[in-house]
Amino acid sequence: MGRPQRHPGHPGGAVPDPVRTGPALTIPSPNIWYHPATYELENRAADPHGRIEAAMASVASWDAARFLDVGCGTGFHLPGWAGRAATVVGVEPHRDLVALARRRTRRMRNVSVEVGTAQALPVADSSIDVMQARWAYFFGPGCEPGLGELDRVMARGGTAFVVDNDASRSTFGGWFRRGCPEIDPDVVERFWSVRGWTRMPVEMGWSFERRADLESVVRIEFAPDLADAILAEHEGTSVDYAVNVWWRRF
Repeated sequence: MGRPQRHPGHPGGAVPDPVRTGPALTIPSPNIWYHPATYELENRAADPHGRIEAAMASVASWDAARFLDVGCGTGFHLPGWAGRAATVVGVEPHRDLVALARRRTRRMRNVSVEVGTAQALPVADSSIDVMQARWAYFFGPGCEPGLGELDRVMARGGTAFVVDNDASRSTFGGWFRRGCPEIDPDVVERFWSVRGWTRMPVEMGWSFERRADLESVVRIEFAPDLADAILAEHEGTSVDYAVNVWWRRF
């Protein structure tokens, strides 16, 4: 979303043309934008033990908080946040995904889903206690406009979390390096560290119910030739998968 480049959530994929969302240009996310049903399988398989949420909770609680999910997609995580937070706002640039997220949360009175981008968040100044962005916009160099928006919307003492792939380790990290060799994990780490963000490494894992589900997800995440190679090399329905949870207090 942040800049016209190969999308880090879709290693090896072609650069999609930007689309306009209000005043901002948005880089489409080829996995969930074009394959939401398959991406639902990926969401279900990712982090089966809840290690990302546990890492977040070790830093800041969202009990009774004003919670913001940037790049919420189909709203997969919104019900979980809503069970503890006072209010939850999901922001997503793709209108079809916004409709799905609103349908998913239509009975939840403390949840709203808005069309918007990380560069122009549709929330008031100093109105957010906890923000999470998971594989959405904040991929290091180039995301400065979105970071500026966090400075505006985060309340004093609030905490922001960014979840991204760790290209330096794990089986999935190796696949990611093959798909996106131009993304240097050392450069990404320096980008966040010099801006006052702290890294928490998390081994979340993928665990699919069926081999066919894993295969379909690999094929929306990687270019065809690389997907074929990955599936020929890797057996079973589980993948060791490391991420970084970056966080900063405001």
